[in-house]
Amino acid sequence: MAPSNSTKLFAEGLGTAFLLIGVVGSGIMGESLADGNTAIALLANAIATGCILYVIITTLGPVSGAHFNPIVTLAFAFRGEHAWKMVGPYIAVQIIGGILGVWAVHLMFDQPIMQASTTLRTGTAQWSSEIIATFGLLFVIFGGLRHKVDAVPPLVALYITGAYWFTSSTSFANPAVTIARGFSDTFAGIAPSNIAMFIVMQIVGLVVGHFVLTRLFHSDQ
Repeated sequence: MAPSNSTKLFAEGLGTAFLLIGVVGSGIMGESLADGNTAIALLANAIATGCILYVIITTLGPVSGAHFNPIVTLAFAFRGEHAWKMVGPYIAVQIIGGILGVWAVHLMFDQPIMQASTTLRTGTAQWSSEIIATFGLLFVIFGGLRHKVDAVPPLVALYITGAYWFTSSTSFANPAVTIARGFSDTFAGIAPSNIAMFIVMQIVGLVVGHFVLTRLFHSDQ
């Protein structure tokens, strides 16, 4: 029996919460253990994020599709593979789940629950990185779905792990993650004043991805 809409929404919220727990929690742990070595902290952050992505996509994919990302939800809707009436609810629970995940991390690490990041992430280099990072994420998702469906979880996990290192923005590529990370003044944070432009660039990546990837991975090939 297919999951109900309420079950799908719960899965999206829970999965996005765990994604942020992985991102922010590993950032705090990595920074605290790296003794000032930012490269080691970023490596820990990237590996943990890739690990949690593999887990939540594998376990929750059959329930909700494992979007955990408004860009992915919109991309599927544009392709006619996700009901438009569910786009708003999906995005809402992704954002809420992400913020709750951040707060859960603060609780685990004995930090103030309510925070606002002071980490500035702005400028042409990081903005262009978000376009490329978002396009790349959609590329591996739809390429995987076209050619090897069971490889999608490791493809996404490996892509994000690598993209932490080959993009100057460390590959947010996700509006829900971007918003949630604004609520954490830790290693993975982003200043609230920088969030809007990151999301604009992610949407640009979505638009480019829709036109390019629809042609590249057309289902009638």
